Amino acid sequence: MERRVISSAIVPTPPYGKGAHDCQGILAGETLYAAGQIASDYKTGVPPEARQDAAFPYYGSDIQKQARYILKNLKAVLEEGGCGLEDVVKSQVFLTDLNDFYHFDQVWKELFPKPPPRTTVQIRGLLVPGCRVEIDLTAVRPSVERRVITAASAPAPMAHYCQGVLAGDTLYAAGQIASDYKTGVPPEARRDQTRYVLENIRAVYRAAGLELDETVKAQVFLTNAEDFPQFDKVWREFFPKSPPRTTVQVSALLVPGCRIEIDLIAVHEHVKRSALDQGVLAGETLYAAGQLASDQRSGVPPEARQDAAFPYYGSDIQKQARYVLGNLKALFASAGCSLEQVVKSQVFLTDLNDFYYFDQVWKEFFPKPPPRTTVQVPALLVPGCRVEVDLTGAQP
Repeated sequence: MERRVISSAIVPTPPYGKGAHDCQGILAGETLYAAGQIASDYKTGVPPEARQDAAFPYYGSDIQKQARYILKNLKAVLEEGGCGLEDVVKSQVFLTDLNDFYHFDQVWKELFPKPPPRTTVQIRGLLVPGCRVEIDLTAVRPSVERRVITAASAPAPMAHYCQGVLAGDTLYAAGQIASDYKTGVPPEARRDQTRYVLENIRAVYRAAGLELDETVKAQVFLTNAEDFPQFDKVWREFFPKSPPRTTVQVSALLVPGCRIEIDLIAVHEHVKRSALDQGVLAGETLYAAGQLASDQRSGVPPEARQDAAFPYYGSDIQKQARYVLGNLKALFASAGCSLEQVVKSQVFLTDLNDFYYFDQVWKEFFPKPPPRTTVQVPALLVPGCRVEVDLTGAQP
């Protein structure tokens, strides 16, 4: 698969010597994976053009200025790869405060007259203080045939996004929550939100001519990690053979009372695929499950923990990062790939104070960095785990 690193001269880039280690985007075949963008110039923090002017407090809005700043930069990245915002097929929005959402969405409508599928969650923090939103986009080249998917039986979102887009053989579904967008959480969803959400997603799939067993990637956002066992019991009914999945706890979802949001990607059954341990190779794209530093038996294993006998010769976050990335390296190797083929990465940290030390290990595994989105979340599924890493790759 043809691959090209995307870099726009007008888009701020974290300084590798002092800050993060990532790139603006990668064009792999006909798909462009953009790094998550925040409203920072990486010199002064949040720059003046992304901040409300204190001298004119009634003529600006921090969230709207940040949204425009970010989307302007993402537009430049997409254009460098031969795409435009109209070619976006998947979007994820990470807000530090859902009270910003309504005003953020007004800017979104300006930039996306025909909205892409979107997932929106509240997280605990972003890498630059003062930043209120991070946006993660995936686009396809204009030549790729696509179709907006609407399922009449699934609730139509109140906000500005669509239920799904079928781009070529890949279905990008919007994140779904347990709301009818009329009454909040409807009576039929109050006992089993997971079932309600998955039935609505299945309706979207069928409108696109697919079934849930064609899912190749799942991300699950829970407002309480303690809900996971009950969620997983229902999940297994819908997915006897579970697709690769990343599960994290977030701070809140867009409708009060909603406890789960599910974000799925699927490919048509005629696309050749190989099931791997913790991943799926579909065509030339490798979808890996999110990995954290757990052996699934004892929690965080000794090799991923600082040794109490040697407190000055280790670092929990760095040991966990090496454990996680070592496992992902092995997964990629089992598919005939290497970490050099990563085209998209997401990092979920429970404490952004760990980021600098995590990033040192990241550089060891990624001399040539992939696009990356990094956010702070309240918790991961295994107590003691400090980071979860989600990767997508493309065979050469």
